[in-house]
This record gives sequence, structure tokens and C-alpha cells, in this order.
Amino acid sequence: MICWQPSVGNLDVAWRLIAPSLYTTVMRILAPARGYWIAAVLTGLAVAGGFAFFLARSIPPAVEERGGEATLEIASLLKDLDLIRPSRAQAAKEFSVPTPGGTTFRLADYRGKVVFLNFWATWCPPCKEEMPAMERLYQRYKDKGLVVLAVSVDTEGAPMVTPFVREYKLTFPIGLDPKMAVAEQYGVRGLPTSFLVDKGGTLVGLALGPREWNGKASRALIESLLRG
Repeated sequence: MICWQPSVGNLDVAWRLIAPSLYTTVMRILAPARGYWIAAVLTGLAVAGGFAFFLARSIPPAVEERGGEATLEIASLLKDLDLIRPSRAQAAKEFSVPTPGGTTFRLADYRGKVVFLNFWATWCPPCKEEMPAMERLYQRYKDKGLVVLAVSVDTEGAPMVTPFVREYKLTFPIGLDPKMAVAEQYGVRGLPTSFLVDKGGTLVGLALGPREWNGKASRALIESLLRG
């Protein structure tokens, strides 16, 4: 399930993720009358179109070339998890985001580690669903080279995110992307969306919607990437 929550407080996030120019035009017309129920219907229609567009885009590959041969083990595990496996190699795009604690997370600082990059929001039920499994995965492999970064697109930023992190007892790094600059850079069209980045900085897999990230297949995939 891909999460969309076109409520008054979160309508901006959904629209901006789907169609920024259309969002601007429609909200300019509807905002004075607070016609959010109309916007919700339009959001649903836009989700279908945006999702189809997203799947049609060229996504970085999920199989890294090692010694001229594709890693068949990783390819099989990606299939087991229903992760998207694009066709051409592409490095993960560099970015930096502030954290609720006032520090900065830079992707470049974690070259040589396996990075689990997740885009989420506090108002997204499927995001909440997978967070505990993400935490368990992080606890299991953080000392073996796995980095988990969950980038929130909540427009309110830290005041909204910090209580959520405390409630769910999350210990992995949290990034703040209230203007969705990084989300747009990665082509995110729905929440949650997760990317796996190998030790060499190459994107190796994409998940649309929640997964059981601490399940057998997920652990096997992470272990395979950590060995790479």
C-alpha cells in the first residue's frame, strides 16, 4: 500500500509529491473556499497517474556488477521482497539533510557502508507500520555496516517529528526534508518509499510501500550487501 493522506494538514505534501505545477494552480483556486474535499478527489486521480509515471521512469539498478557478473543472489532476494530492479547502474545522488537534533546527515559520509534510505511522514499509516521492523533491522546490523536514514517530509519539521520518534523509540538517524527537495531529487511519488544503497554508493533496490524489513528475505539481502 502506498500512503496518501489528503487531509487539510497534509494536502500540500501529497499534491507537491505528485504534480507541483498542478498543485499550485488548483490550490490557488480552491484555497479561498477551503474546498479540500474536491482537492482530495483530484489527489486520488493524480496518484494513479503519478504512480504510473513513476514506474515508467528509469530507476537505478538493483544488481551491482561485480567482476563482470551480476550478483544472482541479490537479484533473487530483491524479487522475493518485490523490490524494483532497474536496468542501468547509477550512483545514489548526494544530499545532506538536517536532523531533529540540529546536526546534519550527509550521504557522502557513509560511503563504504550499506545505506537504507526511507522517505516517510508521521501522518502516513503504512510508514508507521514498517517503522518497528526498520528499527529491529537497524539494531541487528548497525554494528556490521548498515546505516538507516528515515527522511521525513512533514512540512512542520522537528516539532512534529520529534514526538513521533520518541513514541516509537526509534534510534536510527532521522532527516528533515519539509520542502521535499531530497524527495524530489530521488523521484519519490508515494510514501513510504525506500532505497538501498550498496557500499560503493550505487542504488541497488527500490521499495514502493511498506515491507517486513526484519523478515528472513530482508535480512538475507542486507547480509549479502554487507558482504559485497
